[in-house]
Amino acid sequence: MSTTDERSKTATETAKPKTVDMKLEVIVIPVSDVDRAKRFYGDMGWRLDADFAAPSGDFRVIQFTPPGSPASVIFGKNVTAAAPGSAQGLYLIVSDIEAARKDLIARGVAVSEPFHGEGDRYLGPDEPYLFGRARASGLDPARGSYRSFASFKDPDGNGWLFQEITARLPGRVDSETTFASSTDLAAALRRAAEAHGEHEKRNGGQHDVNWPDWYAEYIVREQAGQELPV
Repeated sequence: MSTTDERSKTATETAKPKTVDMKLEVIVIPVSDVDRAKRFYGDMGWRLDADFAAPSGDFRVIQFTPPGSPASVIFGKNVTAAAPGSAQGLYLIVSDIEAARKDLIARGVAVSEPFHGEGDRYLGPDEPYLFGRARASGLDPARGSYRSFASFKDPDGNGWLFQEITARLPGRVDSETTFASSTDLAAALRRAAEAHGEHEKRNGGQHDVNWPDWYAEYIVREQAGQELPV
């Protein structure tokens, strides 16, 4: 066998098939009163995408999409065999958890006070979430990304949580920098502006004429989970 043939054989053996994109776009939540659930999610400001019912009245499906979300929720009549209220641990990722809480509270939704995990203590009396069953009151003291939460329920008891994420862990996002909404982009710009203000102070308080480049680098690194510029 020639060297060329050996290289070709090795390449064929090591080649991996391309992974097919699998996009999670719909989550089904079980409810007991379809119209009540429709009012609740509509009052939260979520976009109503569909409300279809069979002429027989035996089937109905409603779809809502949270602001800036690529995924939607579906509920209705005869769309799931799950018990109403059994969907728990449904996470809504936000860049500013305090603003998200204020918005829902103003809309009449009962949202818990912010909470965070307490060190390495995972066992406790609280309702489970990503960091266990121990909820310490208040925002994460360091305001670390992924660390601050708040929870609420829909009228059937399906459980939702806000999780504040401002910087993704390495490998959690593609190389492209994207934002789901203008609100998320504005929040990233505000964080960059605050960090850039400290950058200017460390450099004698002089105006940085290259601030657009600094902002861009900060935002790209933050979203990719890389070390931030100083």
